[in-house]
Amino acid sequence: MLLAACGKGAATLSSEPLAPVAAQGAVSVVTRNTSRIGGQRPAADAAAVARAVYPGLTAGSRPQAVVLVDEHDWSAALAASVLAGAPVGAPILFSEGATLPDVTRQAIEALHPRGLPALGGVQLIRLASTARVPGMLATRTIPAQAPAACARALEQLLASIEGAPPTQAIVVPEGAPRALTMPAAGLAAESGAPILYVEHARVPAATSTTLASMHRPSMYVIDPSLVSARVLSALRRLGRVTTVASTPAAGPRAAAVANAIAIARFTDGSFGWGVKEPGHGLVFANLARPLDGPAAALLSASGNYGPLLLLAGARSIPAPLAVYLGDIQPAYTSAPAYRPVRGVYNHGWLIGDESAIAGSTQAEIDSLLEISPSRQSSEEAQSEQNG
Repeated sequence: MLLAACGKGAATLSSEPLAPVAAQGAVSVVTRNTSRIGGQRPAADAAAVARAVYPGLTAGSRPQAVVLVDEHDWSAALAASVLAGAPVGAPILFSEGATLPDVTRQAIEALHPRGLPALGGVQLIRLASTARVPGMLATRTIPAQAPAACARALEQLLASIEGAPPTQAIVVPEGAPRALTMPAAGLAAESGAPILYVEHARVPAATSTTLASMHRPSMYVIDPSLVSARVLSALRRLGRVTTVASTPAAGPRAAAVANAIAIARFTDGSFGWGVKEPGHGLVFANLARPLDGPAAALLSASGNYGPLLLLAGARSIPAPLAVYLGDIQPAYTSAPAYRPVRGVYNHGWLIGDESAIAGSTQAEIDSLLEISPSRQSSEEAQSEQNG
């Protein structure tokens, strides 16, 4: 692919071809309202997301920095999601222990990060990863450590970049099922609020110290049923606490699906998605692949910005999710002033290959996102047309 630019003030585009993401990391299926990205492994999914957001053909289409996380450290990967949002905008890429997958290496080389001025030109933030990265990249390393301490290190890094501590935080129970906390990745990326960890019965010292340094922040607790009243009380002494909870569901998979919808709907002033009407980007992942949450966080903080929604299996859409998508499905009336070209639209990013989300499921999601004629009566349409 060769691109050229012309016209006064036009950006200079690279004459180099767009570097491949490898077969398993490329966009595989695009429909009217959905785009599928990724492959069989978290590393492929993360690399494909990174290349979709940062094609790397101009300085502006390259990230300032990339984050490399060991995929075996779930808490570090989830907490790192905040760096996918402003002001860093860093893709989350994965190593496999001390091994750097080819797809990750190719992505780093193709993205060629510009350097983060606030950190003295750092190009690579290495988090709990010992994999060797080829080339001479300016690197900041955060070693593997306990979840609360890792989250504190990331909050301190974010504060040093922004010049002030964050005013909001997302609180996640450390022992929570991963599927329940997956959507926190996109929420952190969109809001810029760091993810902090608590245990069921206590607030770790690292988390208490972090919250104290944030000077009474607003805290949003994901699935408060997994923490004790004592923990919530301790948090309230450190700032304002708001819980984000879903309707109780039968079984862990149903609970994870419902929790993702609750987070997508949730809003508190300027915080939260508040997706309750048409006209949004949405990200879909299989709850059996939790690392796809951090991998896709960049899509929640760029492009058409969307919350993460979860499928309980590859071959079907859970009923509550179908209902939710029906609630926010775009529609238009028959009145000329309200033709589809003047409507709002939803778009879905699907993460992973067909073992994660089957082609038939993608087709169903596409239909649920499609703008369609509304059911309003001809009298209502005429009334709207006449003002």
